[in-house]
Amino acid sequence: MGEKSETREKKIKSVSDLSGIGPTTLSKLIEQGYSSLESIAIATPQDLSAAAGIPITVAQKIIKEAREALDIRFKTALELKQERQNIKKITVGSQSLDGLLGGGIETRTMTEFFGEYGSGKTQICLQLSVNVQLPNDKGGLEGKAVYIDTEGTFRWERIEAIARGSGLDTDTVMNNIMYIRAVNSDHQIAIVDELQDMIVKDPSIKLVIVDSATSHFRAEYAGRENLAVRQQKLNRHLHQLIRLSEIYDLAVVITNQVMARPDMFYGDPTQAVGGHTLYHAPGVRIQLKKSRGNKRIARVVDAPHLPEGEAVFVITEEGIRDVEE
Repeated sequence: MGEKSETREKKIKSVSDLSGIGPTTLSKLIEQGYSSLESIAIATPQDLSAAAGIPITVAQKIIKEAREALDIRFKTALELKQERQNIKKITVGSQSLDGLLGGGIETRTMTEFFGEYGSGKTQICLQLSVNVQLPNDKGGLEGKAVYIDTEGTFRWERIEAIARGSGLDTDTVMNNIMYIRAVNSDHQIAIVDELQDMIVKDPSIKLVIVDSATSHFRAEYAGRENLAVRQQKLNRHLHQLIRLSEIYDLAVVITNQVMARPDMFYGDPTQAVGGHTLYHAPGVRIQLKKSRGNKRIARVVDAPHLPEGEAVFVITEEGIRDVEE
């Protein structure tokens, strides 16, 4: 207990604050990609020892200290309950959809929206990148959004319209959304690697969106012979995002495409791209379907803390809204 409280008292916030790391060791670690407490915490003593040229016993101590600083330890079920009560939520703009999600999009969780073209995946992402900026009492987090676009679907015109619909200053809203186009899967992974440093420097980042998470992986690793490599890279990428959400208390939203299942005779003949890797990664999975006109149907497919259910919402000029009776 004494050692843990001592670590907490020192308020370790970066790798340079860890015991036994001098300037030379620090530069070696950063050069080898160990630039954050999170990257140190998940390293093996052997890898850290080799990267920094330090004894394994020193590496073990550094890793232990990083884990304590990040509060990675055994916790009681009561502690987990108390943590969950502190989870924040972002409104999607529709009471019906918020209700389905248990109050909105959660921090410390990765939420996946999947569906066919035109089902509203990108519209929800654009709406959330505006709504995260709302005051807390309006369903926002007074924070910024990072938008990673892999398919070129981001539209600033929609951001303007949604901001106006929420009574917000359009230029301020757009200035709080950091956009980047990922050109391939390696670039996509590298962007998320860099995000850690961005979030440390700017803790007001409260939402990370990847629209879509799977398109580059699917295009670059086509065919059964490449399936294992694709799933391995995709798995690493998804867990990058999950760690970001948990450690920095932010919401992560990804979108995903669907593909046809010709062997399916009953039920829904489509399934999300990504296979079992995606089935087990996100905390919440929501399927979107087109309905009549501008109506869309959202259905909870997988969420350990949410009951199964559906919600109907509409996509209007001003964004995501409830269906008017």
